[in-house]
Amino acid sequence: MFMKRYLRYGFALLLACVASAQTRPHVHVTVTLSQEAAERGASGRLLVFMSSKPDVPLQPDLEKDLHDVWLAAKEVPYVAAGGSIDLDADEVAFPEPFSKAPEGEYRFRAVLDTNHTYAYTQEDDDGDLRSEISMQHLPATHISLTLTQRVREKEVPTPHAELIDFESHLLSDFWGRPIHMRGLVVLPPLYEKNKSQTYPVLYWTHGFGGTLRGIAMYELQYYYPYMDRHERPEMINVLLDQSCPFGTHEFANSANNGPWGDALVKELIPALERKYRMDGRPSGRLLQGHSSGGWAALWLQVAYPTVFGGTWPTSPDPADFHAFVPVDLTKAHNMYRSPDGKRTIIMRVNGREITMEDYVHREMVLGNYGGQISSYEAVFSPRGKDGRPMQLFDRATGEIDTEVAKAWSKYDISRILRENWRQLGPQLNGKIHLYVGTADDYFLDEPAHLLQQTIKDLGGQASFVFLPGRTHENVYEGGTAERIWQEMWDTARPGNSKTSSHK
Repeated sequence: MFMKRYLRYGFALLLACVASAQTRPHVHVTVTLSQEAAERGASGRLLVFMSSKPDVPLQPDLEKDLHDVWLAAKEVPYVAAGGSIDLDADEVAFPEPFSKAPEGEYRFRAVLDTNHTYAYTQEDDDGDLRSEISMQHLPATHISLTLTQRVREKEVPTPHAELIDFESHLLSDFWGRPIHMRGLVVLPPLYEKNKSQTYPVLYWTHGFGGTLRGIAMYELQYYYPYMDRHERPEMINVLLDQSCPFGTHEFANSANNGPWGDALVKELIPALERKYRMDGRPSGRLLQGHSSGGWAALWLQVAYPTVFGGTWPTSPDPADFHAFVPVDLTKAHNMYRSPDGKRTIIMRVNGREITMEDYVHREMVLGNYGGQISSYEAVFSPRGKDGRPMQLFDRATGEIDTEVAKAWSKYDISRILRENWRQLGPQLNGKIHLYVGTADDYFLDEPAHLLQQTIKDLGGQASFVFLPGRTHENVYEGGTAERIWQEMWDTARPGNSKTSSHK
């Protein structure tokens, strides 16, 4: 993905840093692939991590100081078993070229990202090759590492859940090869006992970085056990995996990812309703998700207003492109700086502010697709002449391509509502229930306020809850999760307001 443009812009992006590092020789890292790790050789993106902090994991983490973990990278078309790769750790690096690191003892680790998933998951993935941690003293001109380990992830148990592995004809036709939709179905504890009863269905999906494995490891615990303890209503819960090679497809029909929204609504949901005892009506099809999953839940409700009976997005990605993390895409000319020269801040964490420029530079080093910004482009951008998603902005300068920004507007939910309210209003009134913290790390309360004002100006009905002091990570605390569950139950079973009515 984006390889030609990455080479053209990526090195220019770091040119100033490289030029300023000429006072020291470049740091070169030789990475050898052991025979035992990959007998047939390997390919992928080589990542070398470096840190002087003894207790910091050697992987990227924006919640830490940017200089806690340094990163250099190189694309590797192929390396034979026993062969070596020479990486100039000053050429493509973040936050700076390695030669600019202060003198001292450093830990080094190499990873060959064989599946090109690191920019998305930001952790070692199944099949990746990695080295042991090596201690080295800087300044130095040469570091040697050996890839000796292949990552083998153990199967994650999925208690009280059934796997979805559904081949979509719509997506397969788009890609010219079989494409499967995946997820987990969690049935209510009394599902087998009450064989004549149908159930409302919650369709949930994860945020950026999520995977089916992550759903099983981190999310599954909040469904069956809670229903079994009568702490949430008995519903069928469909936990959808929205990860794809470009990042997250967000269940939007797009020129690059394919018709994921149509595949869900026209293929997967009907198949599930044939297999399970689902209500099979709008009031029994409910949507929920957080962050990018929140945007997907909101988008699906607006794009298919008569299919779903309500959506409960939490901290959704921007639904109004006047504040897109947090640039006004309707009139801005640069993603990195405002007209007065101030640097764009994309997130705040632990009292620190991360600029858009640093965020993008780091993403480019991790990989040239699958990162958050390139994931947005895969969803919202047209396909370019080279077959790749068109970039919204120049990675070196931050200059916005106004034609691409204009194309993005068809995914601006506020704009869609303004232009189609006569038709959408009666179908959407009372169905949107949005929750977001006022201290959201990505400033996602701002586009939520804009969406709220849009619906208010249109005379529409929607619920917006702005939780004082809550961040992107703790929005469900303090009874928020329980409130959402109750609202869902009230929608699916009006007049029966007790979530414990399934006892």
